[in-house]
Amino acid sequence: MRTPLQKGEKVLLVTYSSWTSLIVPVLIAIAGLVAAWFLRSYPWTWTIAVAGILYFLLRYFTWKANVWVVTSSRVIDESGLLSHFAKESPLEKINNVSYDQTLMGRLFNYGHVEIQTAAEIGATDYYNVNHPRLLKDTITAAQSDHRNWQYSSQAMQMAAALDGSRRSGASGPGSQGNALSPGTAAELEKLFDLKQKGALSEEEYNKAKSRLLG
Repeated sequence: MRTPLQKGEKVLLVTYSSWTSLIVPVLIAIAGLVAAWFLRSYPWTWTIAVAGILYFLLRYFTWKANVWVVTSSRVIDESGLLSHFAKESPLEKINNVSYDQTLMGRLFNYGHVEIQTAAEIGATDYYNVNHPRLLKDTITAAQSDHRNWQYSSQAMQMAAALDGSRRSGASGPGSQGNALSPGTAAELEKLFDLKQKGALSEEEYNKAKSRLLG
């Protein structure tokens, strides 16, 4: 992968197009070697073998350069051997991931993966993907982990802001120090997490927060 990772970003999966796309180049290289062997009395026949091998190497390195990468924050589609094309889909912008396979795709484990995003372009299609179900499942799991991390980070930021507010409000002469206790901050974080997941309504969340803050 040639796209640089962001700070703290981790690669979860790297997958390629189906290896079946290399069958024809392999056969051409073998045919060139066989022809050169049986016609070895002619010096020019080895050019056929060299041409077949070069064709296979070109297709192989092109196959290696075309990748789909799932990281902890995005899905990256890269292609191009001498040139370079890269397209990114942030996990939080992905609405749905689906895949389908033909009969041959099921036999050789490749297929079509479609990613529905919130962007203007709508759907992004990946064709001839090796292990399409693994790609789909990895994206779904990465989305869940990324969402949980966002909820936790937002909850911690909110608790820290409330704590700072209480500290600044109690910093005058004769104040008793009404800073949030670690237990209260943790409870606020849990409440915020539940609200973000839809388990608590806005009204229920505000009531529970008021009880905690007294």
